[in-house]
Amino acid sequence: MSGGHVRQDAYHPGGKTGLRLALAIPGAITTLPENVSFEQSTVGGHATTMQIGPHAGSRRPQRHSGGAGSSQLHAWTPKIIKTMPLPRVGALPAHRSYPKTLGRIGSLEVRLARTWTEVRQAQALRYRVFYREMSARPSMRHFLLRRDADRFDPICDHLLVIDHAPDWTQFPRHRRNRPVVVGTYRLLRQEVAERHGGFYSEDEFTIRPMLAAQPATRFLEVGRSCVLEAYRTKRTMELLWMGIYRYLDVFPHDVLFGCASLHGTDPERLKEQLSYLHHFASAGADWPVAALDARYIEMNRMPKEAINIKQVLRDLPPLIKGYLRINAKCARGAVIDAQFGTTDVCVIFAFDDLQQRYADRFKWPDNERPADTLARQTG
Repeated sequence: MSGGHVRQDAYHPGGKTGLRLALAIPGAITTLPENVSFEQSTVGGHATTMQIGPHAGSRRPQRHSGGAGSSQLHAWTPKIIKTMPLPRVGALPAHRSYPKTLGRIGSLEVRLARTWTEVRQAQALRYRVFYREMSARPSMRHFLLRRDADRFDPICDHLLVIDHAPDWTQFPRHRRNRPVVVGTYRLLRQEVAERHGGFYSEDEFTIRPMLAAQPATRFLEVGRSCVLEAYRTKRTMELLWMGIYRYLDVFPHDVLFGCASLHGTDPERLKEQLSYLHHFASAGADWPVAALDARYIEMNRMPKEAINIKQVLRDLPPLIKGYLRINAKCARGAVIDAQFGTTDVCVIFAFDDLQQRYADRFKWPDNERPADTLARQTG
């Protein structure tokens, strides 16, 4: 995008407000045909579509002249149109069933997102951490929106850590009257996933055998966890775990699972970490989950006795070490996620294990626990 220019205009496709972004790339030859569908997804009857095509009045690609400093948009420019008929303002449909808060330590609060604006803030935080700080490669859609968004966001609950008194020098573009989202976790309840086509993890792992083997068990998928760098402290991580613990008190589930990532996409460079998870944290036959055959990466890459356990525990990402502390297990096989620059494993753990470790610290104070009617919400 060096030397390119971006123009944003109002656009009203079919009477619905959308977004048009025109990209001019000096010196580039455009070969995109008209009306090429760029991306389309549907969740809960709501569609999100991006299309690429030339401006009206021109039928052939032209070369853009001018150097990096040129500000002129030429007669033919790739045009990306994003139509969003989703409700992106106001409260989330289920926000009235949420507790007002799930906990607070100092100026930091953990609670569920209540508005679409807060969901967008969580997406912007994920983009900042995954794509700017880490090695994820954004699609054109993510690059233009500056948000990590997918088709699961509208149906998930978004756990937020919010700072009500931040150091504003770290957030020069943030509105001063709006709290800052500094951490997030995405939660997808089984009954919601089944109404909308399945879980996010099913793109990488076979989840259905586990669900079929335990039809009376209630499963919760967790994922998309990230925390702003300045807030990666014990206090923030405790708030996230407190939020999950109290969320499960309001929306009861028996088993939690989800993708967790090792940094890097070369299994040989990660062989010690993968082998450690295989030998010391294998889910075994109790949880019949495995990486999809087409994406399967063997985790057993070296003998158990050859593993340098102290080094592995230094190298493992903090999130995975946190899972292991609550007796989480890893499914069979790993998956390379080239877009995010990671090697993913599927972790599974029971709420009973979370209770045993954190009950005394994270249980609701008697005068703060939500009404019992909230504890049976299923929507």
